Amino acid sequence: MGEFVRLEVADGVGTIRLDRPKMNALNVQVQEEIRAAALEATERDDVKAVVLYGGERVFAAGADIKEMADMGYTDMVKRSGALQSSFSAVARIPKPVVAAVTGYALGGGCELALCADVRFAAEDAVLGQPEILLGIIPGAGGTQRLTRLVGPSRAKDLVFTGRFVKADEALAIGLVDRVVAADADRTVYDEAVAWAKQFAGAASYAVRAAKESIDRGLEVDLETGLEIERQQFAALFATEDRTIGMASFVESGPGKASFVGR
Repeated sequence: MGEFVRLEVADGVGTIRLDRPKMNALNVQVQEEIRAAALEATERDDVKAVVLYGGERVFAAGADIKEMADMGYTDMVKRSGALQSSFSAVARIPKPVVAAVTGYALGGGCELALCADVRFAAEDAVLGQPEILLGIIPGAGGTQRLTRLVGPSRAKDLVFTGRFVKADEALAIGLVDRVVAADADRTVYDEAVAWAKQFAGAASYAVRAAKESIDRGLEVDLETGLEIERQQFAALFATEDRTIGMASFVESGPGKASFVGR
């Protein structure tokens, strides 16, 4: 467990919790603790899905600019690869990942949310990539993951201008997938946990194969993507869950299987 980032596990759901007052600024230490938490979530069999959460007030307001301001070119050449890979460790968790976004998710905070498979936002959440206002560009995946998510025109608008996006617009452009009203019965974190819990009894290797097929397929041409899918599909016929699932379907119909995660 890190000083500012910890993995909390309950009922099959692992919460990667950022807790660096006041605004969860993503300094080098936090970046490395995010990496460690992501690797732990990847390795633990009792974690079936993951929630990214920064607390009730803020997701993450961005990089630690005071720390970054003292870095020169050679410093950032050395650091930028580790920055990207610490976030990529989250994107590569082979399990469903949902970001529960409260308050600000700006710069690196928005880039961290982009590493999730889906994003739920509180009604008052604000997202954006304002790096251009500092004379730089997003450096932890923002120009790439954002473009793949919302398309090049919308990504260019957000990155070129650095403007902030409120939750309703974020939902409209596909930057987030659900907005939770302030007066709702459940908080955005509750909604994220509920979404993640549905995978507690899922066929873990099938979910993993689905995620890898989709993510890797986005990186290649259609024919290569189809080959990735074919290999993943065929490989699942070696799993115990495939046998259980098909036998259950024949005997009892769909949705009745009790999977074992093997």
